[in-house]
Amino acid sequence: MANKQLLNIKDLTIHYITEDGTVKAVNGIDIQLDEGQTLGLVGETGAGKTTTALGIMRLVPNPPGKIMNGKIEFEGKNLLELSEEEMRMIRGNKISMIFQDPMTSLNPVMTVGEQIAEVIEIHQNVSKQEAMKKAGEMLELVGIPAARANDYPHQFSGGMKQRVIIAIALACNPKLLIADEPTTALDVTIQAQVLDLMNNLKEEFKTAMILITHDLGVVAEVCDKVAIMYAGEIVETASLQQLFENPRHPYTLGLFGSIPNLEEEVDRLKPIKGLMPDPTDLPKGCKFHPRCPYAKEVCKKHEPKVTEIESGHKVKCLIYEGLVDAEVKK
Repeated sequence: MANKQLLNIKDLTIHYITEDGTVKAVNGIDIQLDEGQTLGLVGETGAGKTTTALGIMRLVPNPPGKIMNGKIEFEGKNLLELSEEEMRMIRGNKISMIFQDPMTSLNPVMTVGEQIAEVIEIHQNVSKQEAMKKAGEMLELVGIPAARANDYPHQFSGGMKQRVIIAIALACNPKLLIADEPTTALDVTIQAQVLDLMNNLKEEFKTAMILITHDLGVVAEVCDKVAIMYAGEIVETASLQQLFENPRHPYTLGLFGSIPNLEEEVDRLKPIKGLMPDPTDLPKGCKFHPRCPYAKEVCKKHEPKVTEIESGHKVKCLIYEGLVDAEVKK
């Protein structure tokens, strides 16, 4: 039996309107996610990944941020039409977010137990004692002894703090967990532990997850499907297997080309030339053309459409519309 669709984002556009110009952070993206599925949202810094997540949570700072267009349907309801109060009932309860930096996400003057209990009290209508008891259980679940509920954040290491943040995010057993670069600030062994933990919790609770990262290695560990984001657009969507076996967009190939491969001897990695475009001044046509090794004149003028090249594998590139003659090789 196929899982039910949980999240359906259609044509989402988010701009930041400032005195210096309009930052086109997210430009008409579509994302679909089923219950219990994990989507990796991958791209360089500035691609619009975090803005997309904040859009789903309805936490885009306004001003300057504005959701210009689109729908975000969660369990069949368009979140963009809900009141702030209705949104508060969903945030932290049905949709939780783990932010990038665990160091700044915790309140330094409250014990970690109190911080987990607070979420449970707000959303689950239980007494303080019960909430504290459940907070202890949540700590145990993420591998921290319940007795440490009375400790303060400064008494924990970075990896432990990140576990506390995960415990807070999962305290209400959300349907959707958005993890924004959850392992960036951690060293590699701790990173692996945190990803293992997230995988186990996903199995246990059937939580759907959007994992935001720039690291394809992390995606390979955790995700079922992948969306590659560039300059506020999704340029390729595929299942994990399709993406790793048959990457199609020149940008995706560039990302793979800049990862070291243990089996091949190469003198140097091939980074993608150039820099991400300025979001206040995006190139015409295909946004990737200034950096693309296959770009032709038509790419400067013509905005590519999304082409489905195999079931569930979509690419936004003129090569697949037959307008550019090029053989894309991994």
